[in-house]
Amino acid sequence: MKLNFKFALVFILSSMITLSAFSQIVQPAKWKVEFSKKDVKVGETLEVLIKGDLEDTWHVYSNDFDPDLGPIVATFNFVKNDSYELVGKVIPINAHKHYDEVWEGEVSYFEKKAEFRQTIKALKANVKISGSFEYQACTDVSGRCVTGEEDFDLALTAKAGTVKVAAKEAVKETVAKKEETKEVVAVVKEEVKADTKDAAPVEKEKKSKKGLWAIFIAAFIGGLIAIVTPCVFPMIPMTVSYFMHSGGGNKAKGRMNAFFYGFSIIAIYTIIGTILAVVMGPDFANFLSTHWIPNVLFFIIFVVFAFSFFGMFEITMPSWMVNKSVANEDKGGFMGSFFMAFTLVLVSFSCTGPIVGSILVASAGGEVLMPIIGMLGFSLAFALPFTLFAIFPGWLNNMPKSGGWLNSVKVVLGFLELALGLKFLSIADQTYHWGILDREVYLAIWIVIFTLMGFYLLGKLMFSHDSPVKHVSVPRLMLAIATFSFVVYMIPGMFGAPLKALSGFTPPKSSLDFDIQSMVRNSGGSGGTHQAKINAKYSDFLHLPHGLQGYFDMDEAKAAAKAQNKPLFIDFTGHGCVNCREMESNVWSNPEVLRRLRDDYIIVAMYVDDKKKLPKEEWVVSNYDGKTKKTLGKINANYQIEHYNVNAQPYYVLLDNEGQALHTPRAYDLDVDAFVKFLDEGIKNFKNGTSVAL
Repeated sequence: MKLNFKFALVFILSSMITLSAFSQIVQPAKWKVEFSKKDVKVGETLEVLIKGDLEDTWHVYSNDFDPDLGPIVATFNFVKNDSYELVGKVIPINAHKHYDEVWEGEVSYFEKKAEFRQTIKALKANVKISGSFEYQACTDVSGRCVTGEEDFDLALTAKAGTVKVAAKEAVKETVAKKEETKEVVAVVKEEVKADTKDAAPVEKEKKSKKGLWAIFIAAFIGGLIAIVTPCVFPMIPMTVSYFMHSGGGNKAKGRMNAFFYGFSIIAIYTIIGTILAVVMGPDFANFLSTHWIPNVLFFIIFVVFAFSFFGMFEITMPSWMVNKSVANEDKGGFMGSFFMAFTLVLVSFSCTGPIVGSILVASAGGEVLMPIIGMLGFSLAFALPFTLFAIFPGWLNNMPKSGGWLNSVKVVLGFLELALGLKFLSIADQTYHWGILDREVYLAIWIVIFTLMGFYLLGKLMFSHDSPVKHVSVPRLMLAIATFSFVVYMIPGMFGAPLKALSGFTPPKSSLDFDIQSMVRNSGGSGGTHQAKINAKYSDFLHLPHGLQGYFDMDEAKAAAKAQNKPLFIDFTGHGCVNCREMESNVWSNPEVLRRLRDDYIIVAMYVDDKKKLPKEEWVVSNYDGKTKKTLGKINANYQIEHYNVNAQPYYVLLDNEGQALHTPRAYDLDVDAFVKFLDEGIKNFKNGTSVAL
């Protein structure tokens, strides 16, 4: 079966991910909320005007059509108080109406300008109104739709015939002043660190460089893997044939065209990374890595690609796009080389798509350079053999011929796609506490997948398009041995083994239903001191690793620290934080670290991506951005930003009973000895009453 409906399935899924991601970063409308009058008396009515300036090609749906049609209608929420009362409903002003064939009904929307009005009656001289509204904006150019939410806070005071209106602009000015103050504080903090010879900024820079090199190397390896896929490998002879004739007998000209061809491949992929780098930011990265929509859709896309690699169907780019690119190859020269490269990118997408997507997801850390470096590394490895074979066509005679081995590579990639796709579903499962993929379920699926892959490598499992395996080659046997060894390694993880090598991919051990180590520890059979269970807030769905007991609410943890006269160990972490799991598995599990955390500190884990919505009385208005934080994760993330000017995890802070820092905070670092020293110095400073400036 062939997907000749113009790449519909993957294109739609990819578009949905893009739409979800852009809902966090695209701002198609700028809103202003104000009163219609500057003078009002008690008992009189006036209007709250909600006006929006829309970007070109975008439209915002109104609130006066059937919400069951499909588009999200605008909704408004006014916080009630005794200074006013609502009169009627929110009325759209001059909205366009038309019958929409997609939604099969009449919809109402705004273009360029949007305006809603709500009539109110003043009950007091001082009228205070606050609330929020949600809306959906769409554009027909790219088919994208985004949802937006805006808060407003108005005050109207009648005094001696004058009125003072404090709308959202005043809030923005206040936030701007706070930002300026933060910048000054940040400068002072850096000066203090410099005076105390703190090496944290240098370490951070080194780690940043290491991170860039790591993503470059991983992407480069991904590019090399992409070359041996069935979509790409057969195109090498075609490329060589093209460039052997492109120079018209002039070898120098042919080689120049080949160089430009390789440069074009690198440029096309790197431009993709650059565009994503421009639109990506911390909000996008957080949304992409923790929200259920992109993670579930990434999971579906990986499964779709896996089924395609197994031969269930074939994914192709739209024929018109490929044909148009191929037609332009005949122009020759640099233009022909560019379209030859563009054709390669299009035709090979069904095999390179999941690899490229994995690189972009891995590099979505909010840093502008990450996706650019990632795509540069991938494209460099991807373009290298094509360019070299185009320059030295004689090498082609030494290459293995295309055949059944290429299909085997594709099927193995299918097994890997199926296994790695579970990681995205697992993140959504942990973040929203669905309970679908507990650790033993996740490992059971992986064990089955890699067992089947091992049988496939031995020729015991075949698909309809596979060639018969008459004998097993030595490389194939070695891969089968490695695969079955990996399966054997995972089996103890079903019963509580830490599986440190997989700590960044598997769900936490706390989700295990049958953990032998925990059972022995809880029964007092371990050699260490047994720690009594704490009935802490949120402990019904949040847990610490390795049987540690602690808290998940800062106020509760501070109270416990004072009561027990112990310092506080703050762990800023996240359900979708791979580095956090690696730290817990490789550093926290060390007996010396574990003993200090258990006996010497009060632990509080601050999950910054948890989606638990808190009661209204626990909501927090951020001093950082002026927005109201309503979920546990957003409140914890805001706490980290406001107090430490950091939004990365893991991040470890040591405090005394009065909230004073005992040591410079630490981030991701797998050096166990350094972490032990970090904890020991915190204890020493706590006993000596010494604090450090942050």
